[in-house]
Amino acid sequence: MLDNDKVAGVGTAVALEAGGLLMSLFRRPLEVSHKGEINLVTEADLAAEALIIRRLSEEFPGHGVLAEETHAQGERRPQRWIIDPLDGTTNYAHGLPVFCVSLALETDGIVEWGVVYNPCLDEMYTARRGEGAFLNGSPLRVSAACDLGASLLATGFPYDIRSGRGTNLDYFAEFALRSLAIRRFGSAALDLCYVAAGRFDGFWELKLHPWDCAAGYLIVREAGGRVTNFLGEPGSIYEQECVASNALIHDQMLGVIREVAGGGLRPLPA
Repeated sequence: MLDNDKVAGVGTAVALEAGGLLMSLFRRPLEVSHKGEINLVTEADLAAEALIIRRLSEEFPGHGVLAEETHAQGERRPQRWIIDPLDGTTNYAHGLPVFCVSLALETDGIVEWGVVYNPCLDEMYTARRGEGAFLNGSPLRVSAACDLGASLLATGFPYDIRSGRGTNLDYFAEFALRSLAIRRFGSAALDLCYVAAGRFDGFWELKLHPWDCAAGYLIVREAGGRVTNFLGEPGSIYEQECVASNALIHDQMLGVIREVAGGGLRPLPA
């Protein structure tokens, strides 16, 4: 039987340790390579991921791993850790202090526990399914904004924005006219946590990966928010599109997405 207290204790300790490693290398000369035209990876990503996998494997030898850099096709096991060792790599590589570590534990396809650690602000976001979400131990609650026109939103853009379809620019343009303002921080995991904390009222994005959002989805939902795909369905961390909100403006956000899609619901372009 899975020891939930051990999961939380080890998971938060590992996130804290990985965050410390990232800070120790931050704004120092680093080897930076490209996974795509504008998709960076640094030696800090790789070092933090190796640390996390080593620690989790020691404590939970029977668990699987799905991680961004080295285990992107992770083996499916009843329990599996979903890991982003450095969400916000482009920020990190440019010395911008907006990045985090994200870990989540999936059991039989359901995310049961998650942590997002922002080492720059020493903020630890955690959630356990059915038991609420917390920031440094204090309960989180989404905002009370009920009008999209007075709401602060967040989004991001895909790494294939120069060459792919589905750039998010059309949605961005319409939401810019319909909302109070939009922020683009470069870390989906932090954007989701900020929705949970009431700092943002809503968030949407395309072409996400499980490690971008596994912990964040749980944290938003446990803080009283809503997370769906663009169809308004509960969605999954394995789908590429996301709308997350305080629940009160969610239908308004979905309405904008439908309008931009031409009055109908279109699938996410490949």
